[in-house]
Amino acid sequence: MSTVYTQDERARLAPETARAVFRSGTVEPTSGWSHGYAQANMISVPEDWAYDVLLFAQRNRKPCPVLDVTDAGASGTVLATGADLRTDLPKYRVWEGGELVDEPTDVLGHWRKDLVTFLIGCSFTFEFALTTAGIPLRHVEQGRNVSMYVTNRQCRPARRLHGPMVVSMRHVPAHLVETATRVSGLMPEVHGAPVHVGAPIKLGIQDLAKPDFGDPVRPLRGDVPVFWACGVTPQAALMASRPPFAITHAPGHMFVTDRPDSEYRLGAQ
Repeated sequence: MSTVYTQDERARLAPETARAVFRSGTVEPTSGWSHGYAQANMISVPEDWAYDVLLFAQRNRKPCPVLDVTDAGASGTVLATGADLRTDLPKYRVWEGGELVDEPTDVLGHWRKDLVTFLIGCSFTFEFALTTAGIPLRHVEQGRNVSMYVTNRQCRPARRLHGPMVVSMRHVPAHLVETATRVSGLMPEVHGAPVHVGAPIKLGIQDLAKPDFGDPVRPLRGDVPVFWACGVTPQAALMASRPPFAITHAPGHMFVTDRPDSEYRLGAQ
């Protein structure tokens, strides 16, 4: 049964508690959960596709900064003691031949012994730093998933894997854009500074009210759209490259790690 938490309660939950909540059936986007701890995107592929993903991530580090890679069949990660990658995210996606075939709350029935899992840095990690710097998060205020868009920027291909870059968008007050850029820029392992500020059309985005993933988020007067590279990029590559099988997180429904976000901040002690 899904449990409802207030925004403050979500923020204060320890990572292991948040994972237990998701394991028990609560399905919510993870933005605003467990403030101060890193979150990660997930993609699991058969072992014979793992090098393609690794090479794709190495060639496209802005959208795909790798935090951990598991051994084939492993369901745990050094990023969270005792966690189970098959059950501890709020929602997953299962892909066959590049087509979405299921969105379960656990993937125990889909798991395979040959799957290699990549955990990729997520921009939700630097959101606590943004709020600490006084930058509002409109999607959190409105109780929505962050808006994500497929762009006209093609990633550098790697063997069989290719596709466009995906970005997440946050409406930021114009006078705080420089601060948002500086704060996020100190965290390159979770996407770092924005890739674009301002005109969505320059990224091939026709209508901000129609995101490809996530929810539309309303701007307030004086807000500017700010775009960050997004870890949903591998899912766009799955759709373009059509590997036989893959498991990913559902966009916005991340893996909450035990790693303090300060570990991914340049200059942190």
